[in-house]
Parts: sequence; structure tokens; C-alpha cells
Amino acid sequence: MITVRPVLEIPGHESFGLWPVSDVEPFTFLALDGTLAPDGVGTAVMALATCNDLDPGDDRPPRPDDPLGGFLHGLLTMDPLFAAGGLQVTDTVTGTRLVPGCCSGLEDRGDWWDVLDGDGGAAWLGHDPSPSAERHGSTVRLTVDTAADTSPWIDVPVPELRQLLTAVEEDLADFLALAARWATEHLPDHSERVGSALTRALTLPPRN
Repeated sequence: MITVRPVLEIPGHESFGLWPVSDVEPFTFLALDGTLAPDGVGTAVMALATCNDLDPGDDRPPRPDDPLGGFLHGLLTMDPLFAAGGLQVTDTVTGTRLVPGCCSGLEDRGDWWDVLDGDGGAAWLGHDPSPSAERHGSTVRLTVDTAADTSPWIDVPVPELRQLLTAVEEDLADFLALAARWATEHLPDHSERVGSALTRALTLPPRN
């Protein structure tokens, strides 16, 4: 069985205290869907805010002085937003797992659809490791690390991968609905803008 999950890379958060987060190990991946516990949602929001916690330049308003507003400032004002992570693919029969490489983001997952619907070529999915997705006729080959001499791979039929990618979008929609409720409870003064920012970060633009 092949599974595809949208995942965020979790940054270091040992001293984080603005809202409850889970004890997930830093620099591992957290899968996003509508079943996350509240501290899991908080971890995902923390990760997304950290990804975009950059000092504003001339084109953005200054960072607020309060700790919460200051930490959320990049998430609320950056455009486009970065969501470190991507898609994690697991073959539960063989145990082979493809994970996003460094510098990959969930906002880039439209490249997977380009592999399915485009004129060929491979999708770049980050580096260290350097995974790739490349269509070969009616099959997409997912190579775990193209930089390795003997990398394992996962072959997925095109119709099956199309269904799996559609399910990824459903998982993210469920997560966004859950996160909107979480923000109302945990970030009431910022909930509407946080919900809007998360939607911008995790929703693909319409495909032609």
C-alpha cells in the first residue's frame, strides 16, 4: 500500500512558550490532517510562523513590540509564504519512504501535478536527501535520493498517484478547518488573520 501525506518540518522549539505545542522531535516531520490534537495544531502553526519569521523590509510594516505579535508578524505579512516540508510517500509493504529534502516546501507540491499532466521531466523535491518524481509512461517513479548510487524507489501508477494527491488536498483542507477553530481559542485577537495566512500558505492556486 502506498500512502502520501502532507508534512511540515518542525524547527527547534525547546524554549517556545506562546501557546501549547507537542513534544515532537525537532527536524522531523509532522503530518497535517483534520485529526491532529490541539497541541499538534499548535506545533504546525508554530512551525509555519517560524519559517516566515524574517525581519520586515521596506515593503512590510514594522514588527510589533509584543512577543506574540512580533512572532506572528512574518506569517501575517509575508507574501508568498514558505512552508518547509512537502509530501512524504511510504510503501508500507517494502518499508521504503521518500521524505522532502532541504529547501522543499509544501507550496511547491504543484510540481507533482506537473509530473502527472505535463510533458515529462522530473520534479525537484529538495536536497540532502535529493528525492525526485519522474513519469515513465503510465507510472511515476519516486526516487528516494537521486544523489545516492543505489537509492531505493517507489513506482506508483499514474491513476493511483492522482487519487493520492487529491487526498493530500483533502487532508490540508481538513487541517485548515481545524486550525481555524484552534486559532479562535488560542489566538483570539489574531484568529482571522492567522486563518487567512494559513490558507495562503497551504492552498494551491487553481490549475488551468
